[in-house]
Amino acid sequence: MSSGSVEPLAVVAVHGVGYRDARATADQVRAGHIQSWTRHLANGLGIETARLALDFAYYAHLLYPGPIVQGPQEDELRDPLARELMAAWLAELGAPRPVAQGALTMPVRYVASWVAEKFSLDGRLTELFIRVFFREVATYLADVDSPARAAVREEVATRIAKHRPRVVLAHSLGTVVTYEALHAHPELQVELLVTMGSPLALPHGVFDRLVPGPTGAPSARFGVRPAGVARWVNIADPGDPVAIPPRLARAFTGISEDLTDPIHPTFGFHHAKNYLSCKATAVTLAPYIGALRQ
Repeated sequence: MSSGSVEPLAVVAVHGVGYRDARATADQVRAGHIQSWTRHLANGLGIETARLALDFAYYAHLLYPGPIVQGPQEDELRDPLARELMAAWLAELGAPRPVAQGALTMPVRYVASWVAEKFSLDGRLTELFIRVFFREVATYLADVDSPARAAVREEVATRIAKHRPRVVLAHSLGTVVTYEALHAHPELQVELLVTMGSPLALPHGVFDRLVPGPTGAPSARFGVRPAGVARWVNIADPGDPVAIPPRLARAFTGISEDLTDPIHPTFGFHHAKNYLSCKATAVTLAPYIGALRQ
């Protein structure tokens, strides 16, 4: 079957942390990631890139509308919420009580050292990731009514409304943004939502700050699948410390499949490109793309 004999699969991709680029305009950043995400996804599916019509919801510049600050002030997490989220994350990872509670005051390098040792990771990369991840997640979650949070949600909703995708692929913090955007706009119809490396269910951290918030008895509170989503599949590398806990069905109703797949043997456990090209993603998208090359 030739690439021109079937309609390309319309996809909207939503990125996670670490995507801000002050050297380029938002449109330039979007264009670059449309190419790279399309390539990684097509490689995993074993198809030509022409079989995909991918749009990219870029929102990082909306979280930080001012200039990027460089220098020693970036060495530690100064935001109390970022430290609180980090402490909740460490507790869920099973860190000793002194380590988890100490995250509220101790230098990030000590937290990174414990995480790197537990997961056999590079300490320097782990420290860098922790700083970026918790700073950006805290910025998004800090205030339910903040202009930045609303703008980020609306950017994702606007891309979905314009592109009218059958599939939405969301990664990392992008899964949180997408969950809230689709709930805020129930008129948006999506056949398949794929969340990858998601921290949505992190207790006492992300989960409790979602909009809409989880409902039910205190001992059995659940989030729900957005009304416009026909099918929700979650994919997590079992060694991905961001996807904690890896199976979202323990905290959300309406999840069709909760898949785990080792996407990379080393620090690539959380990289979007590895989730896009992994077997679980290919199997999930196969019914939507049509006949694939065997």
